[in-house]
Amino acid sequence: MATKAMNFKMDEAEILDMKHVAGVFNMSVTDLIKNAVKEYLSELKRDPYYRLTANVQEASDEEAAEILSEIEGLTDDELTIASTKRFTV
Repeated sequence: MATKAMNFKMDEAEILDMKHVAGVFNMSVTDLIKNAVKEYLSELKRDPYYRLTANVQEASDEEAAEILSEIEGLTDDELTIASTKRFTV
């Protein structure tokens, strides 16, 4: 995998804190940041919202028009919520 450089801004106190922590563990600040980002991304990817939406593809214009056409043809009775279920993830 190719490696690319990225610039970002942080509070100076946070930068000094990262340098201190990296020094204590005899690692570079780059490695500290990469490890922290990997861990945070793993945490976010375990989130139910991400898991439910990450692989949802956008409908094409044609598909969207077809769906909207079907919805517009429904009556008020057909659009009334008939029942609900609650799921815990």
